[in-house]
Amino acid sequence: MEAPAGTVSAAVREHLRQLCLREFPCGIGSWNKSRFLPQTSRAWRELVPREEEAVSPGEETVEDLLGLVRSPHSPWALPEASSAEDCFLRELAIQNPLVLKDSFFYTYFKSLRVVDKQVSLVDKDLLKFVKLEELILSANLIKEIDPTNLPPTLKVLELYGNKMSSVECLCSGPPPGLQHLGLGHNKLLGPLESLYVTSDHWPNLVSLDLSFNDLTDLRSMVASLRTLPCLRLLVLQGNPLALVPYYRGFTIDSLSRLCVLDDITVTSSEKHQFRGLRHSGDLLTQEAQLVVTIGNVRGVLDTSVLDPEPGPQGPFITYSYYVTYDFVEDEEAEGNGYGGVLAEIVKPSPSTEQLGEDVPEEVVEEAEDSVESGPVSQSQSGEMEESLVSGGSAPLLRTSVDSAEELAKLRPHLDPRLCPSPGTVLFSTVRKPWADVIPCNYEMQHTLSDLVPLKAFLMSGTTVTIVEEKILSWPVVPPSPDSPLPAKKGKGEKDKKGKKEKEEKDKKGKDGKDKAGKGEKDAAKEQKEGKKKKELLKDLRQDPPILRVLGSGRVALEPLLAGEPFVSTVCDFGVIRTLETDKLTFFRDSKNKKATKDAMEAKKSKTKLPAAIEKGKSLVSVYESNYHPDPLTVEVQIQLTQCRSAEEALRALVL
Repeated sequence: MEAPAGTVSAAVREHLRQLCLREFPCGIGSWNKSRFLPQTSRAWRELVPREEEAVSPGEETVEDLLGLVRSPHSPWALPEASSAEDCFLRELAIQNPLVLKDSFFYTYFKSLRVVDKQVSLVDKDLLKFVKLEELILSANLIKEIDPTNLPPTLKVLELYGNKMSSVECLCSGPPPGLQHLGLGHNKLLGPLESLYVTSDHWPNLVSLDLSFNDLTDLRSMVASLRTLPCLRLLVLQGNPLALVPYYRGFTIDSLSRLCVLDDITVTSSEKHQFRGLRHSGDLLTQEAQLVVTIGNVRGVLDTSVLDPEPGPQGPFITYSYYVTYDFVEDEEAEGNGYGGVLAEIVKPSPSTEQLGEDVPEEVVEEAEDSVESGPVSQSQSGEMEESLVSGGSAPLLRTSVDSAEELAKLRPHLDPRLCPSPGTVLFSTVRKPWADVIPCNYEMQHTLSDLVPLKAFLMSGTTVTIVEEKILSWPVVPPSPDSPLPAKKGKGEKDKKGKKEKEEKDKKGKDGKDKAGKGEKDAAKEQKEGKKKKELLKDLRQDPPILRVLGSGRVALEPLLAGEPFVSTVCDFGVIRTLETDKLTFFRDSKNKKATKDAMEAKKSKTKLPAAIEKGKSLVSVYESNYHPDPLTVEVQIQLTQCRSAEEALRALVL
């Protein structure tokens, strides 16, 4: 059975050698040689039958030798994944090793399993296996097969995970009785592949697996498969053609004799729901639709509590947070930009009230106008880098990049996680202010006609990133130190109003009045400061945004290719919040929410300042004892649109 390296015969020969069929405890040796002496030397023993069963000193019985190969704890035992044929050959090599000749092997094997053995050629020596019915050659390096080298008795042929680029090579005289053909995870590509899966080549084919290739033309493929009279099991998932919404319904309605599609039984209700869809095949577009939904973000560190209070001349610092993900770009779509390719559905952006009174309205409006959700291409990401390092007040995205060399120089200044990978586009949610739970409320539908790059993208997955954006704003014209502050005018009016109220009220004691007045002044102080900022800072200039990646991770999308309707996950990036910053945030929020309420309570109950301090200390201790920060997470879902009936498919076509 000598054969050149890289062939099926050579792999079989090597496999038999590794079984050690001629070594202890198998084969013939000092451990059992008396059993195989010539008959002339053993003739005298026939006079004493009992001595025939006796074992010579230093030899082993057959039962003992079989125990060595059967016991899982024996060093001569086969691996657990060994086939039944291997176990039988080992025991046969103990019981009757003389029969193990080449002629025996050629007639014994009905199934050959040569997996991941670096086989690249199916040689003609395979024809010597005259009873071979099953040949499994998965995970090898086979590019083409000469079907004349395949035994005519073959019924099952599996070539998963090879480098086959076409089925055409198998069509010149394949085994006439072949019932199952497995070509999944190869490189089959092009609309012409449907010409080679007809009854002219495979009249008895019952099962066909073409999964995870690059087949794109569903209508021509189904038209060819309809000619196979015995086809009952079909696997096409993992191909670009299986990404269109009407894939399953159109295939079921076109192949009426099909029993199983993509390892899922075809039910009678499915046949009824998709009845008549095959007649609309010419009207159905070959486009895939995916919907990306991004929900709540939790566990974000509130960085603003670490910044000092701004002076009259700034800077006024605003923080916003958003989520980015990359998605494949459809190069075949008509029109420029992203019109006609990606339809965006984004809920309204946060209002000025959500951003807080301390943030000037002009800052919020300019920020929302400049960061409206949308795609950012790879070239635009380079322009973003330039704005980050320029130090001026240039816009976030420019319209062009001077040169590739300039972009290469700027790239080290930006986190690479903020750049889309080649062939993809970067999308982001609307910027939102900080909150314990930041609702992104983001939904986008991607419609793509170039299905082969889409399949490759789903195999690799998408990167989801949570970004913090920091913007410093400055007054265009600094306020004059001599100009009267609007707050002083407000203070005078307040004093007059306070005097008028004091005259109308009964006197209740000097101490009570002082404490109540102090509470009212504290409650009104923050309102005056907010009005003061808004009146003084009507015109602002903004520095380029400073971006910081809070968390980034990969989301696997391969289940969409394997038939799953959606991928839903919560990306967990670990805990980034600290006790110190969260305490500052807690006190700030408590002060803002309860300033007026505390003033009224102090006025009614005449609470003394030391008691309030003790109350604050107790709040600190309670907060620290119950402190359990949430990890940084974001909810992500990617759904592949699938039609559930013929009416739904036709309705989507009309829309």
